[in-house]
Amino acid sequence: MRLVVSCEQRYVRTPDGRVWSTTGGTYDFWQRYLTVFAEVRIVARVAERPGRPPDAQRVDGDHVTVHAVPHYVGPLQYLRRLRGVRAAVRTAVEPGDAALLRVPSPIGTLLHRTLRRRGMPFGLEVVGDPYDVFAPEALRHPLRPLLRAWFTARLRFQCRTAVAVAYVTERALQSRYPAASGAVTAAYSSIQLDDAAFVDRPRAAAAPKVAVRLVSVGSLELPYKGIDTLIEALPMLVRAGLEAHLVHLGDGRCRPDLERLVRQRRLGGRVAFAGAVPPGAAVRLFLDDADLYVLPSRTEGLPRALIEAMARALPAVGTRVGGTPELLDQAHLVPPDDPVALAYAITALVADPGAMAAASQRNLARARSYAAETLARRRTDFYRALRVITQPEQVKEVVGGARQLD
Repeated sequence: MRLVVSCEQRYVRTPDGRVWSTTGGTYDFWQRYLTVFAEVRIVARVAERPGRPPDAQRVDGDHVTVHAVPHYVGPLQYLRRLRGVRAAVRTAVEPGDAALLRVPSPIGTLLHRTLRRRGMPFGLEVVGDPYDVFAPEALRHPLRPLLRAWFTARLRFQCRTAVAVAYVTERALQSRYPAASGAVTAAYSSIQLDDAAFVDRPRAAAAPKVAVRLVSVGSLELPYKGIDTLIEALPMLVRAGLEAHLVHLGDGRCRPDLERLVRQRRLGGRVAFAGAVPPGAAVRLFLDDADLYVLPSRTEGLPRALIEAMARALPAVGTRVGGTPELLDQAHLVPPDDPVALAYAITALVADPGAMAAASQRNLARARSYAAETLARRRTDFYRALRVITQPEQVKEVVGGARQLD
């Protein structure tokens, strides 16, 4: 059986027909679905390019194909190309296919409508929260309240009409977007952590540091990661007597504005933008060199970059959004968009060697629950249930009552 999966990834196709990505969602990622399904068809935006982009990795391959949706960036391009996007989505699913929508997603919403009209069962992987994405602190737009209400209601409706729903959080998204009674549910992250992602032991207690190396990771395409809040907190750390330096991994349209803010706050030499860093070993080098990971996000599903940092036994401070409170101790959480609270939490943690060592030990232990083998088992159980549900003659075996997959 073929599985059709919609996602918001943006891909590139070269004249030879091959599909590439520089931002994740590559062939290794899609292989997880092949543990249960014979084929995977990805429904995603695809831009035509004359050659392979630098550092790009292959997306399609054996038993994995890409169903191209016209490429767009932002709501205006989406509206201009909506007719073509709709037409592409309508032809993505064929009789006999299973369908899984990674939501929230405009493409997923269009595919949801198509599946509902055809009376076809479908599953969801809920990977984000539009309520937080369209929060006042995360987006400044005159239509923000309307967009927040619409996208939140849409995701709730999708969860109520799906036969199977998997969440990246253990509690946060489930409480806001509950599945229907009788639906199969599961909780697992999309993160992929092999043995090399983990250090052997937590960091030992050391004397309090004056020179503190901070690291943050995340796309700068939109202001959701709150790096401006962290930059605003840096002068307060300096006034508190810390020689604080920050390295950020990630790139995007917001970077020039952040660089301008660094100059305005006279932080030259204290902030470095490393740009896009290849995942895996290259990122781990930065994490291992840091004293503290900082996640000042305005919105999150379950922050994969934070889990990767925790797997390196790195102490961390984050904001109280999305699934982050499921990962960090309450003492290391602050409200979003509050540079004063962020600076205080960082200062209090790095000034206490015992607390730093305890955070290192706790973070490493918590990260181990996201090891590849553990998550693979949960995903496979969920995919098997979705496959059975999609076969009408076996529906009663699964949907006779509510079921939680552990």
